[in-house]
Amino acid sequence: MSGKPRLTYCNGRGRMEPVRWLLAAAGVEFEEVFLETREQYEKLIKDGVLMFQQVPLVEIDGMKMVQTRAILSYIAGKYNLYGKDLKERALIDMYVEGVTDLMHMILMFPFSPPEAKEKNLDSIKDRATNRYFPVFEKVLKQHGQDFLVGNKFSWADVQLIEAILAVEEKIPAVLSGFPQLQAFKIRMSNMPTIKKFLQPGSPRKPPPDERYIETVLKIFKK
Repeated sequence: MSGKPRLTYCNGRGRMEPVRWLLAAAGVEFEEVFLETREQYEKLIKDGVLMFQQVPLVEIDGMKMVQTRAILSYIAGKYNLYGKDLKERALIDMYVEGVTDLMHMILMFPFSPPEAKEKNLDSIKDRATNRYFPVFEKVLKQHGQDFLVGNKFSWADVQLIEAILAVEEKIPAVLSGFPQLQAFKIRMSNMPTIKKFLQPGSPRKPPPDERYIETVLKIFKK
């Protein structure tokens, strides 16, 4: 074992992508094992590796961690991306949960039937522009700092830049009414670790394609 965190998931974004983002933002190299068959997944369950019979699975510091939120909290704490005290941690948690709600819509979009795609895209745009992005626009304006919490880079910033870029892939002009978020996007994208993660050839996964969708359905759908 190299000592690097080891990530087990499908070769695509899904629920593992926020983990990749957070590790990359912290400057941590990691290894990946990609599930391609139902048999691989069932073997993990049979071997007792998956506590709740679910992936993502992250092996780190001698632990086999499951449940995305627990994994992300541990990484954020380990690499000093989780605030300086309980109040800052509570703010980070609130912001992360809000972003996660929006990202869940993005996550499920590729799996929606063709006839529902346009309606679901409209829902993503509506939620992003009327519920979630206005919150972060206001926070950045009132806070007057480069980052969402305190004046230090945190897990909340990583989640937000991931969400902004994911929504922009589907709705390119989504930030047109949010000058604070436009500036935030530029700042975050130019941070060395994130800039590296955004380059071709990095562990960042592309938007889901048909092959990824087929693989996910083959492995997890009974």
